Amino acid sequence: MAESVQTPSAAKAATRGGFMAAIFLMATSAIGPGFITQTATFTATLGAAFAFAIVASILIDFVVQMNIWRITALTGKRASDTANAAIPGSGYLLTVLVVIGGVAFNMGNIAGAGLGMNAMFGLEPKVGGAISAFLAIGVFLAKRAGVLLDRLMILLGLMMIAMTVVVAIISNPPVGEALRQSVLPDVLDFATITTIVGGTVGGYITYAGAHRMLDKGLAGEHNLVAVTRASLTGIAVTGVMRFVLFLAILGVVTSGVTLDLSGHAANPAGQAFAAALGEWGMRVFGLIFWAAAITSVIGAAYTSVSFLTVFRDMDERGRNMATVAFIAVSLAIYLAIGTAPAALLVFVGGFNGLILPIGFTIFMYVGYARPDLLGGHHYNRILLALGALVCLLTWYMGFKSIGPIFAFLAV
Repeated sequence: MAESVQTPSAAKAATRGGFMAAIFLMATSAIGPGFITQTATFTATLGAAFAFAIVASILIDFVVQMNIWRITALTGKRASDTANAAIPGSGYLLTVLVVIGGVAFNMGNIAGAGLGMNAMFGLEPKVGGAISAFLAIGVFLAKRAGVLLDRLMILLGLMMIAMTVVVAIISNPPVGEALRQSVLPDVLDFATITTIVGGTVGGYITYAGAHRMLDKGLAGEHNLVAVTRASLTGIAVTGVMRFVLFLAILGVVTSGVTLDLSGHAANPAGQAFAAALGEWGMRVFGLIFWAAAITSVIGAAYTSVSFLTVFRDMDERGRNMATVAFIAVSLAIYLAIGTAPAALLVFVGGFNGLILPIGFTIFMYVGYARPDLLGGHHYNRILLALGALVCLLTWYMGFKSIGPIFAFLAV
């Protein structure tokens, strides 16, 4: 039987599809239930001035993701293997941090999926969370798990953007004022920038798209231009979603609606959608919130397991089974303790603040001093300079997060 040969057009389509999968895994991982809730909360308290924090987070995201994607493409290794090659043993440390943070984050993501189902169908959140976790498990048990994963992330990502754009148009936000305060904010709150950056580019999120790109075979210096273009596209998709969500809620806030931020049951994002769309607003919010949560469940599990290969090499089926186990463990812990306690969330936030600077520092070291790991490629000095500045900023954020970690351990 003649061996099938892939035509140039088919190869180009496969490459484009691989990059699209990586782009949307990165974007949907960065837009989780925590980010949606934080955006509503900060918009309610800061108003249009929160636009500056959104833009700042996008700029930091640009520097981090551009460097992570390009260096990953040049090394052809996952972050844990790159770290071990650069500084022996550091990859194991990074893996432990990512996996611990990933399990805890997934508990919050499963809880978010449950809240989304509660808003859509009135299901008890634990039941909705369990159903969502089993749906995520089903993705990795499917015969063509990789194809299903890619298509699901793209579909849900586009759906989230489209529905949020509709809400933003209906809420009629003051776009001009938001754009002005993107550059010249009336209030500058560094704590909000720290929180948003940690929630959108910290932890496993940093590596989600780059590892998917690697698994699609899109590494090597010959792919560097395409990798750069894809990472820019991913950052743009993420940035558009962040800013449109902010505008949707800003329109509600500036219309005179006061969002209730008090108490553990407060749901400012749901309130904003209900105010904009009336009776159906909460259901639309539920669908967007659920989509953000389920994609984050999948992204956290997939990326965390991709780090575990530093301990033991696994084929695709082995990684899928490990990912199923990862989601099942996260679900079991969530069901045992309910929605994640506040102390645990603080602890996870502290870990999130530490993972980014540790991993990013190693990548910057590789870019500066280890061309041997980059196939002899002399890395872009402008990106390295920008990376160094952002690296210092992330270390400052990390030090700010150490206190909550010790407070948790002392309990």
